[in-house]
Amino acid sequence: MITSQIIQNSIDELKLITRVDLGVYDLNGQVVASTMEGSDVDNSLIRSFVNSPADSQVVGAHHLLKILDEGELLYILVARGMGEDAYMVAKIAVSQLQHLVVAYKERVDRNNFFQNLLLDNLLLVDIYNRAKKLHIEATCPRAVFLVETKVEKDGIVTELLKGMFSTQAGDYVTAVDETSVILIKALDEESLPETLEEVAETIVGMMNAEAMLNVRVAYGTVVQELKDVSKSYKEAKMALDVGKIFYAEKSIAAYSTLGIGRLIYQLPVNLCKIFIEEIFGDNVPYDLDEETLTTLNKFFENNLNVSETSRQLFVHRNTLVYRLEKVQKSTGLDLRSFDDALTFKIALMVVNYMKYLDTNEF
Repeated sequence: MITSQIIQNSIDELKLITRVDLGVYDLNGQVVASTMEGSDVDNSLIRSFVNSPADSQVVGAHHLLKILDEGELLYILVARGMGEDAYMVAKIAVSQLQHLVVAYKERVDRNNFFQNLLLDNLLLVDIYNRAKKLHIEATCPRAVFLVETKVEKDGIVTELLKGMFSTQAGDYVTAVDETSVILIKALDEESLPETLEEVAETIVGMMNAEAMLNVRVAYGTVVQELKDVSKSYKEAKMALDVGKIFYAEKSIAAYSTLGIGRLIYQLPVNLCKIFIEEIFGDNVPYDLDEETLTTLNKFFENNLNVSETSRQLFVHRNTLVYRLEKVQKSTGLDLRSFDDALTFKIALMVVNYMKYLDTNEF
């Protein structure tokens, strides 16, 4: 239901314009909002009007009108003043408040609709029937963005997103848990993957600039039908998890670029353990030092090119070779060989995945 503060703000504005005092009462005659000093309308009068078949009534210097929503009586509006002017102001107030009620209901209903849509709680026929009622386009390119922050302080992330992305443009912001906010972004037919990345970068930049928050953003692939929005949401959730495990240094994760990390994420734990034991035996590298990790990552980035890696790390070529040989002694894998390097890279990712599972007590 619409809040009393919203009603109060609305009738305050009307009084400033018309200079007519207004009061809104519930069906028991209690004041919901009022611009009058005190309450000089008798409760019994309000209750009597509630049970009356009339839509309006004049009692002394007061005009009483009913505020309805789809035929259901919600409130009684009272305007203080004589003559047609006060009556017309009362009619305007009723019209405005009824529109506010409808708009609020639609916003709440939309939020509920998208939450259930994301969680696959709707039948196919219900999706299209409710979408039509809520004026939501059924066929439109969309992608789901998941914005995770450790603390959703006072709803600031939600409010910032709502300020950045408008419902008029077909964008919707909602949430299904306390740690992340969901943006369902409407896109143009010609939108490219770069467009999604730009949206994610804009969100990260805005959160950092406006709220001093470091957020992680993940997004799914583009879907064409409303019924498939939950698919993009599931992809965004997976991208968020996979990104935290394998690409922790990145603040943006796209489902379409997860690569082998997505495959490892879906492997059974027992299979991962067997694979690690086969590769490393008792020498599982759970905690490589920072220098070794930096060296290996840069070596892989440069496609096993020793000269280029040593140049970028500002170390002598022999120093780099020594570090690689040190890894070879402990693991039995020569990282200068493509096959061994591939095996080690995958194994290291599996180790990170297992560490993640242990940390989160899966």
